[in-house]
Amino acid sequence: MARRGAGTPFLLQLSLLLLLHLGGTLGCASVTVGSPIVPLGSAVTASCTIQRDLCRGLEQGKVRISWMLDNKFVAGRQRQGPGGTEVSNLTLPRFNHTQAKLWCCVEWNGTKQRVGMAEIRAGYPPAKPLNLSCVLNLSDYGLTCQWEQGIDSHLPTSVVLKCTGGTRAHCSVCCRSRAQVVTGCTPRGGHNHCTVPRQLLQLYRQMEIWVSATNALGTAESEHLCIDPMDVAKLDPPTLQSIQSIPFQTDCIALAWDAAWGTEHMELQCELRYRAPEDPAWALVTGIIGRAGTAQHCGFLFGTQYHFQMRCRRSSASALASWSEWSPGRSYTTHEKAPAGKLDAWWGAQPAGTGGRLEVQLRWKAPRQREANGRVLGYRVTLSPRRRGRDPLTICNTTHTQCNFSVPAGTGRVYLSAYNAAGESAPTEVLLLERKGQPLAGLRAVPGDERSLWVHWEAPLAPVIAYVLEWQPVTAEPGHCSTCWQMERDGAATAALIQDGIKPFQRYNISLYPLYKGTVGVPVHTTAYSQQKAPSYAPKLHLKRISKSEAELCWEPLPVEMQNGFITSYTIFWANSVTDVASATVNPSLNSFTIQGLNPSTLYKVHIMASTAAGGTNGTILTLVTTVLDDTEIQFLFLTLGLVFVVLVVLLICFQKNERMKEQLWPSVPDPANSSLGKWVPAAVPQEPLQVLAAREPGPAAISTVTVLEGDPGKQPGKDHPALPAAPPGLPRPYVRQEGPGEPVQYARVGAAGYRGQRLLPEPGPRFYENLRSHGDGGGAGDWGFLEEPPATFPLLQGLRIGGAEELYE
Repeated sequence: MARRGAGTPFLLQLSLLLLLHLGGTLGCASVTVGSPIVPLGSAVTASCTIQRDLCRGLEQGKVRISWMLDNKFVAGRQRQGPGGTEVSNLTLPRFNHTQAKLWCCVEWNGTKQRVGMAEIRAGYPPAKPLNLSCVLNLSDYGLTCQWEQGIDSHLPTSVVLKCTGGTRAHCSVCCRSRAQVVTGCTPRGGHNHCTVPRQLLQLYRQMEIWVSATNALGTAESEHLCIDPMDVAKLDPPTLQSIQSIPFQTDCIALAWDAAWGTEHMELQCELRYRAPEDPAWALVTGIIGRAGTAQHCGFLFGTQYHFQMRCRRSSASALASWSEWSPGRSYTTHEKAPAGKLDAWWGAQPAGTGGRLEVQLRWKAPRQREANGRVLGYRVTLSPRRRGRDPLTICNTTHTQCNFSVPAGTGRVYLSAYNAAGESAPTEVLLLERKGQPLAGLRAVPGDERSLWVHWEAPLAPVIAYVLEWQPVTAEPGHCSTCWQMERDGAATAALIQDGIKPFQRYNISLYPLYKGTVGVPVHTTAYSQQKAPSYAPKLHLKRISKSEAELCWEPLPVEMQNGFITSYTIFWANSVTDVASATVNPSLNSFTIQGLNPSTLYKVHIMASTAAGGTNGTILTLVTTVLDDTEIQFLFLTLGLVFVVLVVLLICFQKNERMKEQLWPSVPDPANSSLGKWVPAAVPQEPLQVLAAREPGPAAISTVTVLEGDPGKQPGKDHPALPAAPPGLPRPYVRQEGPGEPVQYARVGAAGYRGQRLLPEPGPRFYENLRSHGDGGGAGDWGFLEEPPATFPLLQGLRIGGAEELYE
C-alpha cells in the first residue's frame, strides 16, 4: 500500500501532462507577445489565455497562472476573461536577452506545469558596411568585392551585394540613374566578400555597386561605389629586364622593363621602389607612364647595392583602381667613386721615453656611405699633403679607424685620407694642439634611454669651434674603444646625445674637450649610467672587533661591474632572538661600521644591504656572539691574577731563604746512620743470628720511644760491661746487626706479639737519666728515635725502648 501511495502523485502528474499536451496545448492555452523580435533592452509584453473547458483536469477549482523566462519565474497579472477563460498579462520593462523562451504555466496538484510558450529574440538593426572595394580578375573577368561588416546585430541578417548598370557618364550621373537593381552576389559562410560573375558586368562602363544588410529591425547600406570594372582590374606585375648606370661616373641609373602578358595593349601607370640593405624604408619613384620601355632616375649613392621592384595599373583608372603585385626584385650595385669630404679625427699625444719624439694615438670616424662612395679599403696618415708627382712619407697605413705612431717632437700636424678602389680622398689636416685652454663648467650626464646618454654643459666665455666627447666603460682599459668618441661641430651647443656603444647597468667615464682656435681646452669629467638596477650582490661582512656591547664590522667595496648603479647607501641590519630587527644606514664612502648597545654574551645575526637608486640587494648573514667582559675588564682580571701569582712566588722564595721560618715549618731530622749508638756494642749482649730484614713480618715497625740511661762516671763505653740480667719472659728479644768498622749499628726490639695493631705501653718516668726523643717524618713506619754520639756525661746507654717495650742496660 505504501508503494502504491508513493507512486500516486507521479501518476497524477503524468496523466495531467498527457491531458495538457493532448488537449491543452492545442486549445487549452495560448501565448501571445507584442513582438517576437525586439530591440535589445526594450520592453516586452505577453498574454496567456487558459480555456478551462478545454483543459482536462482543470474543469474544477481555481486556475493559477504563472510565467517563466527560460528557468526564472516572473510575476504577471491574472484576471478573468470572457467566456470563462483565465487571462494573465506580463510586461517585462527591459529585455536584456538576445534570445529567450517565455513559458506560461498553470498550477495543478501543487506543481507548476508548462502549457504554452513563445520565443523572443532581441538585437540591433544591422550596422552599415564599411570600406567597400572591388578588384577585377582578368583571368575570368569576375569582380571580387570585399567590405567590413561592423558590429554584430545578434539577429539573423541577410547581406547581399547589389549593382546596377550605367552609362559612360560621370559617376555622379551614374549614381542618380534609375537602372534596374540586381543582386550581384551573396556571401557564404558569414564571409565579407563575394564575386560578381562576368555576365552581370558591363566592362568599360560605369556601374553602381553597394552592400545591403537586412534583419528584422531594419536595413543598412554601404556607400555606393561607381566604377568601371576595367578600372579596378588587377594586372599581373611587370618584369624588370636590366639596370645600368648612365652616364658613367654619375648618380643616375636606367631601368628597362616589360609589361605583363595580356596587358600589352593597355596604357599603364607604374611605380618603382628601391632601397639599400641598411635603409629602414623603401624609396618610391612614381609617374612612370607607358606600355613598356625604360625608366631613369638619379640620386643614387656610389658603390652601393640597391634592391628594385616595380608595379603597374591602367593609367586611365580612377584612384580606386588596384595596383598589381610588386614584381620580383632585382639587385644592382652602383659604380664607385673616390671618397669625398673631410674625416672627423681626434688624437692623444704624450712624449716618448727618449729620443725627443712624440707618441701619438690618432682616431677618426669612418666616412658615411654618402661620402665613402663605395667600400673603403684603408686609411693613410702622412706628415705632409700629397703633391703632384710626389708621394709624401706614409707613417701609418691601416684598415682600422685608429693608429698609434711616433713623430719628431714639435710636429704640429699630420694628414689623414681614405681610399677605395676608385681613388683616394683629399687629405684631412689634423692639428696636434696643446691641451691648455679654458675648461668647461657644469658638466653632467643623464639617461636618454637604456642605450643612450644626454650630456649637458655650460658654454664657456671664449668662442668654441667644436666639442669632442669621449666615453668608455669604467672597467675598460684606456683607449680600449676606438669609436667611443664624437665631435660636435656646433660651437654654440650645450648638449649632446651619446648613442654608440652605450649599454644599461654599466658605468661610463665621460670627458668633454672644447676646441678653441689654436688650442684645446683642459677636459672635464663625469660618470653616468644609462639605466640602473639593484647590485648583483651585497658585500660580505667581516667581524673586525667585538666586545660585550659593541661589534665593529668591515666589508670590501663592491666591484664597479657588480654595482649596476651608483651605490647610494649601505644598510646594516642586526637582531637577536628576542628583540626586533634594528638597522643603521651607512654612507657609501665608508667600509666599516660599529654596532653599539649590544647585550653581553648574546648571539646576534647581522647582514648588510647595498642600495642604488633602483633597489637594494641583501648580503649573507653573519652570526656573532658578544663577550661577557670588555677588553679593559679582561686586562684588569689578568693583571690581578698576575699580581697574586707574583706575591705567592715572592712568599715562597722568602720561606726558602729564612732559616728560622724553615725550622718552624720543616724541622731538621738527624740521620740515624751517623749516630754513635751504631758504633757501641755491649759485650754482654748475646749473639744472635742476624735476621734478614726481608724475613720480618711485613708491615711497618712502630718505634715509639728511645730512652738513654745515665751510667757511672768514668766508665768507657764498650769496656767491662757487667753481665746483663736475664730478660723477663714476656719481653721481646732484641736483634742486633754488627757492621764493619766505622759502620753504624742499628738496634731494634721486636715485640713477641708483632708490630701490627700493637698498643703503646705507658712510658715510665726516668729515674736518674735524661730522655731524649726525636720525631720522624710521619711516614708509615711510625716514630723512630736516633742518637748522635753520647757526650762524656752519658758514658753508658742505660735503656732503650722500642715498639712499646723497654730494655735496660747497665
